Amino acid sequence: MPPSQLHRVAVLVLEGAKPLDVGIPAQVFTTRASMPYEVRVCGAAPGLVTGGDGLSYYVTHGLDALAWADIVFVPGYRFPDREDPPRPVLDALTAAHRRGARLAAISTGAFALAATGLLDGKRATTHWHYARALAAKHPHVHVDENVLFVDEGSVLTSAGAASGIDLCLHILRRDLGVAASNHAARRLVAAPYRSGGQAQYVPRSVPEPLGERFAATREWALHRLAEPLTLETLAQHAAVSPRTFSRRFVEDTGYTPMQWVMRARIDLARELLERSERGVEQIAADVGLGTGANLRLHFQRILDTTPTEYRRTFTQGE
Repeated sequence: MPPSQLHRVAVLVLEGAKPLDVGIPAQVFTTRASMPYEVRVCGAAPGLVTGGDGLSYYVTHGLDALAWADIVFVPGYRFPDREDPPRPVLDALTAAHRRGARLAAISTGAFALAATGLLDGKRATTHWHYARALAAKHPHVHVDENVLFVDEGSVLTSAGAASGIDLCLHILRRDLGVAASNHAARRLVAAPYRSGGQAQYVPRSVPEPLGERFAATREWALHRLAEPLTLETLAQHAAVSPRTFSRRFVEDTGYTPMQWVMRARIDLARELLERSERGVEQIAADVGLGTGANLRLHFQRILDTTPTEYRRTFTQGE
């Protein structure tokens, strides 16, 4: 979608809705001058919805908001394994998806999407505590409990509450580009999502003590993308052997170190294409890819488009 196009977001509050799960998409996509989104918080019907953790919500919209929305968020709710949401809710979700809306579940909101049948045959995730329950209740869903979120195109699912931020930033990247997503991450004081344009998921962080050390090395590398970065250089910064670094890096990010560096360079190139008028040759040098031909090669391989076409997407209508 062109970045200037208004995106309509509905946040569907079900009985027992978790406060953080409701608040994350409502805050990330709240209407502001720099964000072309309009948000409506809705329920099965307008009025008071009893939430979880001692909170309730007064929503001004009913299921008509799902017929209006381009993106529908389904926050997590209590006891999702006990019974499905009401049939009118499931029918409205199915109709929204059929109309072309994207459906995005946070945490146990995945149970509501699974109850529609829209996750059958697809990968999905949910809060780790409920992953086995989701797999047992919906055996046709390929449940992956080792990831923060899964993007299946028109249906997206995420793990616990904090991973809802990762999912929202991922959607921002798809809609508005890397620069807008990074700006939102700074506003939220959250880590920017930099795993690459084709990434379908982000594995969970590895345990201490190497998790933080490797995160520091990734941050160090992001500030040196124009410089030569090798496996040995990265391992030396992390103070581990190249073999250990490579193995644990894959566990931490889902990529080999050099795959991750390449995607980070492409991400930086995307941001420069979005926000600057630099030529392709200059951008290639700035991100450590040397030549414009090299940048075009990897851009096409990772994003299935060219730098020129990508820039045109983010300048149309200006």
